[in-house]
Amino acid sequence: MQINVNTDRTIEKHQGLDDHVESVVKDNIGRFDQVHRVEVHLSNENSQKQLDGGNRCMMEAHVTGYAPVVVNEHAVNLHQAITQAGGKLKRALDSAIGRLNDKGRREPLPLDDIEPEQDKNLTSGM
Repeated sequence: MQINVNTDRTIEKHQGLDDHVESVVKDNIGRFDQVHRVEVHLSNENSQKQLDGGNRCMMEAHVTGYAPVVVNEHAVNLHQAITQAGGKLKRALDSAIGRLNDKGRREPLPLDDIEPEQDKNLTSGM
């Protein structure tokens, strides 16, 4: 799985930050073989105002056979935002990939396999 970390000009990117992001992503979604790339965008929306709580982490997981799954998290500090976004992404992927697996298991019954009395029940609303 490829993990790309992007920051805006308000966040100083360093190896420790990249390692933390990679650790959180792998711990939360490492078991999903269908995910081939994760884009992580980090920013501080309140840096101009010198306020806490504007740290934002957006994670976008690219899943084979499905639209990208995106989550956002705001927190007081950047590490907390990354950790919470990782948990959200795990839950979102559980749901999305579960739906994909369910869809694959539910194949429609061919019309030729419906017996005449079953067909009558289907048309009469029973």
